[in-house]
Amino acid sequence: MSLTGTPPPKGWEWIPLKHVTTVLRRGTTPNYADDGPVRAISQASNQPGGLDWSRTRFHEHDGSTKKIKGILQPGDILINSTGRGTLGRVGYFSGGPDGKLCMADAHVTVARTDANRWDPRFAFYYLSSDLFYSYIYSALVIGATNQIELSGDRLASAPVILPPLDKQRHIAGFLDAELTRIDQVSSLFKESDWLAQERKQALRASTLEQLAQDHGEVPLRRFVTKIEQGESPQCESSRAGDSEWGVLKLSSIKDGTFSSDENKRLPEGIRPEPRFAVRTGDLLVTRANTPELVGDTAVVTDAYHRRLLPDLIYRVGLTDALLPEFAAITLRGPRVRGLIQAVARGSSQSMVKLRGEDIRAWPIPRAPVDVQRLVVSSLEEKFTQLAELRAKVSHQLSLLAERRQALITAAVTGQLDVTTAGRAGKVAASGV
Repeated sequence: MSLTGTPPPKGWEWIPLKHVTTVLRRGTTPNYADDGPVRAISQASNQPGGLDWSRTRFHEHDGSTKKIKGILQPGDILINSTGRGTLGRVGYFSGGPDGKLCMADAHVTVARTDANRWDPRFAFYYLSSDLFYSYIYSALVIGATNQIELSGDRLASAPVILPPLDKQRHIAGFLDAELTRIDQVSSLFKESDWLAQERKQALRASTLEQLAQDHGEVPLRRFVTKIEQGESPQCESSRAGDSEWGVLKLSSIKDGTFSSDENKRLPEGIRPEPRFAVRTGDLLVTRANTPELVGDTAVVTDAYHRRLLPDLIYRVGLTDALLPEFAAITLRGPRVRGLIQAVARGSSQSMVKLRGEDIRAWPIPRAPVDVQRLVVSSLEEKFTQLAELRAKVSHQLSLLAERRQALITAAVTGQLDVTTAGRAGKVAASGV
C-alpha cells in the first residue's frame, strides 16, 4: 500500500489514514450570524498561505459544544472536501485569533492525528504534498447536490507514510525552517509585484490629473455614438477554435487587457449574429461583475472575426475626437473607478450592473487627439516595462512554489535526507 510504487526507507511504513487519526470527519453547517461564540472555518478561509480569519464567519449556538461536529483543537488539520478550485487544500489549526471556539463547516474535513504515532506537523506536511494531492483527485465522487466531493471512505483508506516518531519531528522541524525561508523570499517578490502595480496606478492617476488641469473634463457622452450589448446564447463549455464562432466571457477583459481566448464555443445549429462580432479598435466595457471588477475596460487590438459580444459586455462607439486606447486608459483611472464603486455600493448583491447612462456620465479629459496619441504612446511604453517586471516576478514566484512543493514531497517520503540537507544549508548560509 504505497503511493510511490517504491518501498519506503528502512523503519518507515505505509498505513491507512484512519489508523493514525482519532478524528476524521467533516464539520457542521453553521447557523451563520454577525457574531457568536464559535468561529466557522470554511473553504474560503482555508487559504494556501494559512487560515484567513477575515473570511471566517460566526456560528450562533447557545447549547453544548459537544453537539457540534468539527470543534477544533490545536494541531488539527483541515482538508477542503467539496467544490472546484479549492478542493484538496490543506490547512493547519494552531488556535483562533481571539480565544473563541473554532469549528470547521460541512465542506471541510477535520483530521486529528494520534500524536503518539503521527506528529501533527509532519502529518500536515504529508497531506500538503503533491503526492497526497494527486491521490485526493483519484478519490472524488459526485455528491447528493451534484457537486464534486472528496469521498470520506476513500480518504479514510488513503495510504499515509509513517516514519519513526523522532524522524517525523525532525522532518517537520526541517520543513518549518526551510519553508519559512522560502516564504520570506516569496514575500519580497510579492511586495515587488505590489509596488509595480502601485507604480502603474500612480502613473495613470498623475497623468490624468495633469490632463484634467490642462484641458478640463467633459462627460463621456460628448464622444459616444452608441452603447450596445450582445447576446449570450447557451454555449459549449469548451473554447472555440480559430475557425469557429465563440461568445466572449467576462474574463476576456481583465485589468485593461483583451483576450479572445476567453470564450465559449457557439454550438452547431445556432447561427452567429454578425453585427455582434467584435472588431479591431472596439472599446469594450464589462456591464456586470463584482463591485471590484465591474466596469473594466479594454480595446480589441487584433482582428477576431469570429468572436461575439455577450450580453454582459458593452461595446462603446466613439467619435473620431476620442481614441479608444485613450478612453480605455482614462476609464480605468481613479475618478471613474470611484464613480463605479459608488454605484456598486448601492447594491447588496455580489454581482452589480452598470447602465449605459452610468457610462455616459463618466468624466474624461478634453484633450486634442494629438495629445491623446502622445499620452497613449508614453503610458503604454511604461506599462509594458512594468508588465515585463511583473512577468519576471511571477516566474520567480512560480519557481519558489515548485521548489516548496518539491521539498515537502521529497522530505516526507524520505527521498531527501534532512540531516544532510540541513547541514548543507547551514554551511551555505555561513558562506563556507
